[in-house]
Amino acid sequence: MINDILLSKNGLATKTIAKEFIKINLGDKVPTVSEFCELFSFPRGTVQKAIKTLQECEAIRLESKGHLGSYLIRKNMKILLEVSDIDSIVGSMPLPYSKRYEGLASGLIVALENAYNIPVSMAYMRGAEARISMVVCQRYDFAVVSALAADHFMRKYGEIDIILSLGEYSYVSNHVIMFHDKNAKEIVDGMKVGIDQQSLDQKTMTMRICKGIKVSYVQLEYTQIIAKILNGEIDAAVMNVDEVKDKNIDINYVTLDCYEKQDTEAVLVGLKRRKELFVLLREIIDVNTVINIQNLVMDGKITPSY
Repeated sequence: MINDILLSKNGLATKTIAKEFIKINLGDKVPTVSEFCELFSFPRGTVQKAIKTLQECEAIRLESKGHLGSYLIRKNMKILLEVSDIDSIVGSMPLPYSKRYEGLASGLIVALENAYNIPVSMAYMRGAEARISMVVCQRYDFAVVSALAADHFMRKYGEIDIILSLGEYSYVSNHVIMFHDKNAKEIVDGMKVGIDQQSLDQKTMTMRICKGIKVSYVQLEYTQIIAKILNGEIDAAVMNVDEVKDKNIDINYVTLDCYEKQDTEAVLVGLKRRKELFVLLREIIDVNTVINIQNLVMDGKITPSY
């Protein structure tokens, strides 16, 4: 039946209006036919037919209150999702090179299991901008980035917004400045400082702490930085401390506390215009589930699975 609806003459209108009903809460007033027509530039008869179709397939139930308008008193999310042609969810997050990221990936996969039987998959990519660009071009539905990166790209793109926040320390425990010299406490003139242009957080913090200091920047991939510090090819770099702690690496570092934990917080971001996806992800993802599984993985109590 759903395929018949989507392939019908009014299929596009029915699909479009079904997405609107996903966003409407039970008990809320629904837009009038005229408002739907103005919003989507559909003919009046087409809108009326689309709403009737959604009612007939039991995706929604409306209650008319005369001059007060119509109100949504029941909705079947499974049917609305099918009519909306939302049949999969694809997200992206950083490469799981630390236990914290392994735990985050494991927690998200479990939390994204849903009663609507929508299959979910995750892609793992370096660089917040690369992940967000895939969301902007609609290759992926959402991206996991730090709150610091999200703030930057919301201002840059305008069409990006935060779907869900997972709280402090869900992304990293802390960023630190690592030094080759065991006695160093700060970056000084003449140092060679590692920088990864693809990592917005690392690049932003590096430029901030080196402002006004005469340093030489050495372009590196994030995963190379610790090795380059240890062998002396660079003198210092900003890094996520999780990998050092995971592997018990003996290296000198000083904690950075200049970003009010924005850099430690994982958020999911998506396209503003896809509000139906925001509603769906907020409904199916339980933050406590994600964080509990992340902690169990970091504590070694369960094996990561993603």
